[in-house]
Amino acid sequence: MLYFLALAVFAMGTSEFMLAGLVPAVAAALDVSLAQAGYLTSAFAVGMVVGAPLMAALARRWPPRTALLGFLVVFVAAHILGAVTTSFAVLLGTRVVAAVANAGFLAVAITVATRFGPPGRALAVLLGGTTVACIAGVPGGALLDAAFGWRSAFWVVAALCVPAFAAVWRIPDTPAGGVSGLRAEFRELRPLAPVLLRAALVNAATFGVFTYLAPLSEGLAPAPVVLAAFGLGCFAGVTAAGRLADRWPGRVLAVGGSLLLAGWIVLALVPAALVVLAFTQGALSFAVGGTLITRILSRATGAPTMAGSYATAALNVGAAAGPVLAGVALGTVGPYWVAAALVTAAGVGRSARPAGSGPRSRSRRP
Repeated sequence: MLYFLALAVFAMGTSEFMLAGLVPAVAAALDVSLAQAGYLTSAFAVGMVVGAPLMAALARRWPPRTALLGFLVVFVAAHILGAVTTSFAVLLGTRVVAAVANAGFLAVAITVATRFGPPGRALAVLLGGTTVACIAGVPGGALLDAAFGWRSAFWVVAALCVPAFAAVWRIPDTPAGGVSGLRAEFRELRPLAPVLLRAALVNAATFGVFTYLAPLSEGLAPAPVVLAAFGLGCFAGVTAAGRLADRWPGRVLAVGGSLLLAGWIVLALVPAALVVLAFTQGALSFAVGGTLITRILSRATGAPTMAGSYATAALNVGAAAGPVLAGVALGTVGPYWVAAALVTAAGVGRSARPAGSGPRSRSRRP
């Protein structure tokens, strides 16, 4: 069950990342500039950030099977329309709609996944779909464009979602538990605001560097090799976090956070170390980020759906803000120092007990 949900998350993640390789073809086909075509990526990011809490609030009283099926239908329909439209405005609109559906699906799927095992392991399976999309999305979209045209990428993403329909249909259609009332759920989440902020900061550091890995690797190693190493590291990190975050979250954050910060500083001082550290930095980034999200889910038992939505929003705020901050630093201090500053601000290496992990925490003290 979890793996079919992860397949849908992979398809949705691929939809987000594939646009980087399709922008020139879309611009030429729909007679717009490269800058305008680039808005398709921004539209998806905005839809994810806004859609996560909005859709979770709307669907919090829906049975999970109904919500997941609904979000899947909208996501697939948006990609079918995107594959056939000849209007850039319509295509831009489908990106926003698809992102909102993606955000709603992920928020509910995170909550549902915890029914099938410990939060850390369940989250690792779902985020594993995202990390694989990081690796496959850009080259996959480019290859499909070269072989069959850019529209084929939209058809493939829609097709990848089909197996998830059968899996979602088997999920018990019983509403998630939790405190009554939306305001009560927000009160439940308020103490976790520092952890959400930390997750956003760590993810901003991760995607700030990931976005510019190709130019950063020039003269050091082939960009596809570095990107693949970083992506494989992300997958390894989130998988490891799934096994460790439920038992020793404090140790993962303290040790992993310190090593992550040290790695960004080493890269800032010795850029040639990228060839060696691409894999380990990817692994540490997702191990720390995944553990923070696990902490949120395990603490917010009274607000399950909204916790998943705000975790999703935190990740996407980081994914949207990181490349902007790192881009500003290009040619000056550089993305590595920006990543180091963001991880320092997150403070994940300073304490084994992050904010929000008071007496009610289920985790063991290290």
